[in-house]
Amino acid sequence: MAAQGGKLMLAALALPGLDAQAQALPDYSTLSVGFLHYRDQQPGLQRVKVNSPALHVSLPLAGKWLVEGGAVLDHLSGATPKYHTAISGASRMDEKRKAGDVRVTRYFGHATLGLGAAVSNENDYRSRAFSLSASLSSEDRNTIAAVGFGVSNDTISPVNLRVAGERRHTTEVMLGLEQVLGKRDVVKADYTRSRGRGYYSDPYKNIDNRPRERDTDALLLRWNHALDHAAALRLHYRFFRDSFGIRAHTAGAEYERPLPGGWVLTPTLRLYTQSAADFYYDAAYHRLLGPPFPADYVFGSTAFMTPDQRMAAFGAATLGLKVAREVGGGWTAYIKAEQYRQLSSWRWSGEGSPGLARFDARSWQMGAVRTW
Repeated sequence: MAAQGGKLMLAALALPGLDAQAQALPDYSTLSVGFLHYRDQQPGLQRVKVNSPALHVSLPLAGKWLVEGGAVLDHLSGATPKYHTAISGASRMDEKRKAGDVRVTRYFGHATLGLGAAVSNENDYRSRAFSLSASLSSEDRNTIAAVGFGVSNDTISPVNLRVAGERRHTTEVMLGLEQVLGKRDVVKADYTRSRGRGYYSDPYKNIDNRPRERDTDALLLRWNHALDHAAALRLHYRFFRDSFGIRAHTAGAEYERPLPGGWVLTPTLRLYTQSAADFYYDAAYHRLLGPPFPADYVFGSTAFMTPDQRMAAFGAATLGLKVAREVGGGWTAYIKAEQYRQLSSWRWSGEGSPGLARFDARSWQMGAVRTW
């Protein structure tokens, strides 16, 4: 089961295909090709590396339908974070993940209805997901209400054979409302409720036992503001909580600025903070038995506990810059770079995790989009 870091985890929090569709059918097709390179590290140590090519196609058909599809191949290699695995603080891995999705949307004037499916396969993890969504706009199209429902079924079969064929089932409901405030401003709010049942422990950790139920709530607020000279400012805030005890806040901003010669620059900033899960402990901080055992550990205990740094209390910041340019023939090329840093002391509130080591990640993306 692939161990990933930073922002790559956050993409897995929502089921695919639940975001509301544009209310008007696009009058053009798009082809997107891209490549992502990601690498994380801790002080003096190189950790996980990811190389990920991706492809996406969007095709309007018969003036009423929009068909979309995508595929991605992730190649993960390197060493997982300290105290992150059962074997050692630098367990090696080399894995590949193949994933694809398809979505069909029917447009009915002021309404849409969409159906989507997605698959993801790794050597020790398999996921299948389906979604259904609908939206309805006002006569002037200034207000759009949306609703979505999704379900996913995952099968976990780790190579260490600690468990075999464990299952996890998740259902998710999304409610959204978008409002045009004028020529320059659009605001949107999305609320998502998720209910998960099944296997949540990490089989690659010796001391990891988590509840078999996880319920989550997330509220996402977005504001897009058009500036002079075709520039735009986009702000967002997200609140997340779950039954594990985690409370998280994300605030982000990006500024898109067109320049002469067809260039577009987009700097981005994202701030994140979370509290620790109720059953998290710092593997590096307890000293009775030594890492990764907690101070009061009893062998054979069935109590909930995890040393997974993703369950810790920490804060993080991400700086990014995207550069894009029209290159002719309907093509736009782009390159984007991001730098991520995570520290326990950067949490906004609550108790920290003093044994949590600093965590850094860098990524860059390059690709091209063609419209016709």
